[in-house]
Amino acid sequence: MTTLSLPFTTSPAAQPGFDIGPVARTLVSIACFTMCFFIVIALGRAAFGLVDNLHHYAKLPVIIHVATVLPAVPLGGFLLLARKGTKLHRQLGKVWLVLMLITATSAIFIQSTGGFSFIHVFVPITFHAAWKTVATARKGDIAGHKKHLVVTYLTALMIPGIVAFALPGRLMNTMLMG
Repeated sequence: MTTLSLPFTTSPAAQPGFDIGPVARTLVSIACFTMCFFIVIALGRAAFGLVDNLHHYAKLPVIIHVATVLPAVPLGGFLLLARKGTKLHRQLGKVWLVLMLITATSAIFIQSTGGFSFIHVFVPITFHAAWKTVATARKGDIAGHKKHLVVTYLTALMIPGIVAFALPGRLMNTMLMG
């Protein structure tokens, strides 16, 4: 009889240092599921025409930002929860990193009040985290690599995501709440 192995289960063959701990796994799981749920609801409301006045968000930096951040949320969650060290993990990790860098770069050009807002602090944090993530992986410092990625996922994606959904006038808030 054969067994089915899900991609996010830890197999005995996996190196023990490649998995995140139970607290981080729980935080990432809850954050990823909750953010993905709100994203689907917001996009669904917009797709079915339940949201008015989205035309003033139709600016190229906003479009690029949203188009890269939305797939980064579930992909980052998958990468943190799935088996580590595989060829797929490395390839998808590079895709995720590029998505995050494009998201951060496009955020520089989004200035609703004519200047930078407090949320722009996540741009240099994301650039620094990307550099540290690559540096620790290349050095073979897996513990440092996973620490930087968990912190980056929770801070550079989840905190701005919560702000985007919570603050009135922001695109995701408008799409979710109307």
